[in-house]
Parts: sequence; structure tokens; C-alpha cells
Amino acid sequence: MSAHSAKGPPVAVELNHTVVYARDKRASAGFLAEVLGLEVGAPFGPFVPVDTGNRVTLDYYDAGDTPIMPSHYAFLVPDEEFETMIGRLERMGVTYYADPHHTEPGQINRLFGGRGAYFADPDGHNMEIMTRPYARP
Repeated sequence: MSAHSAKGPPVAVELNHTVVYARDKRASAGFLAEVLGLEVGAPFGPFVPVDTGNRVTLDYYDAGDTPIMPSHYAFLVPDEEFETMIGRLERMGVTYYADPHHTEPGQINRLFGGRGAYFADPDGHNMEIMTRPYARP
């Protein structure tokens, strides 16, 4: 059954949190928080949270011996903070790229009239910062 049914408008659904598998949950949460200028939250059970400020939390979890399947996480960031975030990546010695395949090092993209960049976190997750959301039909 589709969310768009004849019974009325679609139900409002929001992503609340997601688990991010890591080798060292504290280090990985700290890495992301530093790049984005956020705080690492107090541990919650086995998780170390990073709240993105739009009611979505990334809950970092130690993967143990389980192989980590790299995922993609995209963050819509304020245009006025973009250069600061790029500066943090540079100070941290993290290479950023204009493209998701990491073939254009040290470059940013200008998709949809904004700016964006990709970088890997300590566990190989492909992180993205962008100042404009992607246009969708």
C-alpha cells in the first residue's frame, strides 16, 4: 500500500535516529562532532550520540569484530558555516572531495546553486556536507 492513498494525505514521518557502526564509537562520534561543530552527547546505553539539531541523532555503536559496511551520510549545513567546516577538515588533515567517488581531492562542488564536499570518517563512511538540498522531481 502506498503512502499516497485515496484516504487522505500521506502520514508525516520523520527520521529520529540511526545507528552508525564504528571501531571506536567515541572517536568516530568526536570526529563528526568536530567537523560539524556539534557536541557529543552523554552515552545512552551502548550508544554515543551526536544530535544534528534537526531532531535526528546519529547513535555511534562499537561494531566489535563485525565488518563495517560503509554507508553514506549527507548533512545539509548553513551556507555561512561551510567554509568553517572545510577549514576544520583541513586542520584535521582530512582530505575532502567534490565527488562521492573521491576522485577530485581538495575540491568542492557547486550542485544546485550551493556548495558541497565529501570526506571519509575514521570507519570509511562517506560523509557529505552540502549547503543546498538536491532538487527532486
